[in-house]
Amino acid sequence: MNLTPKQLRIFNFVRAFRIAHSYSPTLQEIADELDVSKVTVFEHVEALVEKGALRRNANKARSLSECEGAVVGDELGAREGLSIPLVGRIAAGMPIEKCAQDETLRLDEIFGGRMTARRGEMFALQVEGESMRDEGILDGDYVIVERRSTAANGARVVALLPDGETTLKSYFEEKNGMIRLQPANPEFAPIIVRECTIQGVVIGVMRRY
Repeated sequence: MNLTPKQLRIFNFVRAFRIAHSYSPTLQEIADELDVSKVTVFEHVEALVEKGALRRNANKARSLSECEGAVVGDELGAREGLSIPLVGRIAAGMPIEKCAQDETLRLDEIFGGRMTARRGEMFALQVEGESMRDEGILDGDYVIVERRSTAANGARVVALLPDGETTLKSYFEEKNGMIRLQPANPEFAPIIVRECTIQGVVIGVMRRY
């Protein structure tokens, strides 16, 4: 579907906000981000709902979300290439640090059109620290994450721990019912928990030289 630049920015902001906070932004928060009036945001949101890009419950606060399977784009997006939201930084046992919501990473030169259909299901995090060093994930790298709520044993995941912290580790379900989040660096101990929330699975790593 084709969106105006303003509509595309709202769509991307809603998507990135939900990834970073696990709930939707209010119209006022969108207005503050775009530096426009709440009325203007309302009009754009209504247009996005009509186009099938967003859905919302008019009787419920913070109900905005992207429609499942929505693939959006416009002439500006085509010129600028494929990009995904950069929603924060992640380190071993540390919470995600919020980034500017409209910051993005360009992927078209690396992945091309193969990932366009999955674009709405991906986000990026910048790595801080060396806990995944032996897996080739270094401090300052960007991990490309596909949003998933489950993971196979051995998958590299972004996991939300019971104490509210988020970590990047390899995921293992132990026979005793516990979950082991394994670093790839002998200087770091594994994290053993009874439960955690999988926020996504790492599908790629980018490094800038």
